[in-house]
Amino acid sequence: MKKITLLAALSFLLIGQVYPQAKQRKEVMTKQDQTEHYTFELNDKVTRQPVTFKNRFGITVSGDLYSPKNIGNQKLAAIILSGPFGAVKEQSSGLYANELASRGFVTLAFDPSFTGESGGDVRNVGSPEINTEDFSAAVDYIGLLPAVDRKRIGVIGICGLSGMALTAATSDSRIKAVGTVSMYDMSRSISRSYKDSYTLAQRHKVIDYISQQRWIDAENGKTAVGLHEVPFDEKGNIIKGNKGLPDTLPSNPNPVLEAFWKYYKTPRGFHPRSINSTTAWTATTPMSFFSFPMAANVQMISPRPILLIAGENAHSRYYSEDIYKLAAEPKELAIVPGADHVDLYDRLDKIPFDKITSFFNQNLK
Repeated sequence: MKKITLLAALSFLLIGQVYPQAKQRKEVMTKQDQTEHYTFELNDKVTRQPVTFKNRFGITVSGDLYSPKNIGNQKLAAIILSGPFGAVKEQSSGLYANELASRGFVTLAFDPSFTGESGGDVRNVGSPEINTEDFSAAVDYIGLLPAVDRKRIGVIGICGLSGMALTAATSDSRIKAVGTVSMYDMSRSISRSYKDSYTLAQRHKVIDYISQQRWIDAENGKTAVGLHEVPFDEKGNIIKGNKGLPDTLPSNPNPVLEAFWKYYKTPRGFHPRSINSTTAWTATTPMSFFSFPMAANVQMISPRPILLIAGENAHSRYYSEDIYKLAAEPKELAIVPGADHVDLYDRLDKIPFDKITSFFNQNLK
């Protein structure tokens, strides 16, 4: 049986317990909300305000709207952002939104449904369809703002939300340009593992494991948590449990583990509402990703442009390269020298904001 490496199990995240009771979740969120916590400083050229809007499933999505100061009666281009998978708007997507607003865009960073401050009664569920819809719902919202030219709306997906951003653009022509950063295709990753390393037999094992977990959840009346990419040991057996990022970094850690840990588990990127910092996805989250291949119709985005940004040393680089091969023109693949996957979450010396700004200025005219 083919072995799934530790890298596959650690590429996504990770630890803790889902709040099973809505009342308990409300109490925890209220306590956390007493103190605003962002992993970056608000630019002095920008205003930020909390907003909410509903998607077509009736779920209330929570976001932060960033606007350049003193815009007067101008109608500006807008950019919608989300990601990474399991992160919140106070982390990487907010950092990008903050910077791009300082460069003249109205921007909106949002928490996907079931995560962060967004609605959804079962917490920490990843849904490829609903999280794709969240992008289009954000387009609905931002396109009605007086300061936004609704014909000039783009989106950026970071890490695992990149696939959702691309998929939204395949069926929503209001999205005029798409950018991805440190892309992950979560459907491909969850259903085939890192670099498609699951064998067919292992894929069947994962499906059976998830299916049986549904019986357990139904019998217990609550949703269990677990790794959303199911790992195997050397004997080909599924490694069960929900432990992921350790509280303490081990000696001689795997480089991918170390990169994620140094962002999500330290003051650099930690946030109490972030799944990747404190908790885990529901154990049955993989089910829908097996059924919903994302970016399957990526050629439909053309003639609207795509910009794919990846770090030169990123373990995830192949996702961007493969989408680049599949997508129709116009498209661009930008490889950032010396950068790994996580560097592009928040390293201002690595993130190519000039290129991103130029791309959206050119294509949101």
